[in-house]
Amino acid sequence: MHAFKHLKRVVTDWFLCGMLVATLLAYLFPRFGAAGGAMHAEWVVNIGVFLVFFLYGVNLPSEQISQGLKNWRLHLMVQGFTFGVFPLIWLLSDKLLGAHVPTLLMLGFLYLCALPSTISSSVALTGSAGGNVPAAIFNASLSSVLGIFLTPLWVSLVVGSGAGGIDLGSTLIDLCAMLLLPLVLGQLLRPFCGRFFARHKRYTSIVDKLVILLLVYAAFCNSMVSGMWQQQGSSVILSALVGSTTLLALILWMTTRTARALRFSPADEIAAVFCASKKSLAAGAPMAALIFGANPGLGLILLPIMIYHPLQLIVCSVLAEGYANRNRQIAEQPAEVAVSAR
Repeated sequence: MHAFKHLKRVVTDWFLCGMLVATLLAYLFPRFGAAGGAMHAEWVVNIGVFLVFFLYGVNLPSEQISQGLKNWRLHLMVQGFTFGVFPLIWLLSDKLLGAHVPTLLMLGFLYLCALPSTISSSVALTGSAGGNVPAAIFNASLSSVLGIFLTPLWVSLVVGSGAGGIDLGSTLIDLCAMLLLPLVLGQLLRPFCGRFFARHKRYTSIVDKLVILLLVYAAFCNSMVSGMWQQQGSSVILSALVGSTTLLALILWMTTRTARALRFSPADEIAAVFCASKKSLAAGAPMAALIFGANPGLGLILLPIMIYHPLQLIVCSVLAEGYANRNRQIAEQPAEVAVSAR
């Protein structure tokens, strides 16, 4: 029953429904959003990406981030899983299954594994589960900044740089200009306009999600125009679903076992599991547009993170409720002991 409640909440989320609508519109009207089309996607995307990361910077609570600096073991675990364990799992999977999975889909899984953690959902779920919120804010924010450099680095190490790969130097310059610069500007302007944006956070969140939907639409438009989806068939969606589900299950088991082996407190364990297992579609879609450009396979490259995103929300929402119930039971135990003693 609880799982059904969380599934219903995800299904009725307008953003997730919007991703389905964006892919349908790309199928019906591919040339409008493709490179060189009437939407002028290259300009719309760049402006939107800059705006999204400016809003991230304005809304990042620097005072709360500073509270989470001391817990270095937790930080090392989260960042180690995000940018180390995930890619290593991909390398092993590529050795075992690479010959049986379409090349672009395997690249999509590499991109998923190299992405930073989410900010909003990691922090929200950590809070609802009774976890260490300042540590979650610190790690999710640090992950987003590190991802600007480490995500394209992982991609370039696997696919190569220069001809046939990505130009790492040029890509890093573009990412700094389009992601890091607006993030820093947002933080610098936070003392002056942070309260205004905090009061209107509902609307800034809508802008953020609309830009991501535009990126998804543009990516799938280019894929449709190139004929890539017609060549791949529906089996690629099933492969992406199975792969994403398996990856999430494995990483949740590994993060939980690692946090307990390191003897984290219950609050730190919650923050570690939720921050180290998440991957950000909000950062992934804009970064993909800059790393891969107008690559006709971008729709397929984004497919794993588009599936992983709702899966992690469903599963981690269920886990958060379980953690919260456990914390309530622990909190009630002393009172029960006291009553029985009387």
